[in-house]
Amino acid sequence: MNIQDIKPAEGAKTNTKRVGRGIGSGTGKTSTRGHKGQWARSGGGVRPNFEGGQMPMTRRLPKIGFNNKRFAHVYNAVNIEVFNRFNDGDVVGIDELIASGIIKKSESYGLKVMGNGELEKKLTVKANKFTASAIQKIEKAGGTAEVL
Repeated sequence: MNIQDIKPAEGAKTNTKRVGRGIGSGTGKTSTRGHKGQWARSGGGVRPNFEGGQMPMTRRLPKIGFNNKRFAHVYNAVNIEVFNRFNDGDVVGIDELIASGIIKKSESYGLKVMGNGELEKKLTVKANKFTASAIQKIEKAGGTAEVL
């Protein structure tokens, strides 16, 4: 097979219909638009969602969902397993996590500690929010969870 032998799939390319080119072409006079009416006029037709005057579907269906980002509480969420990088007895807060590169920047509502993973170190973790499982795992390892 050579590049000059490649052809488009059958039916993929069709000739354009030349309308309004005389009675002999079969598509002259009204140019396939029929006789009179809204669709025969220049610029005629209706907008895409127009349903003949009945209440459109977009207005019949209820509005659902709302995400009020203006009042959202945005936390830096980290799992309990990331604290295994620190040494026993360390006090770990958001500043230490930024310094170690675990998180990039401090969010407006601070740090939230989630309970995914296991903790093997005895640490004091300072955060704005903890899940119940995170507190349980920190205390099981011998550390303390301090809410700021």
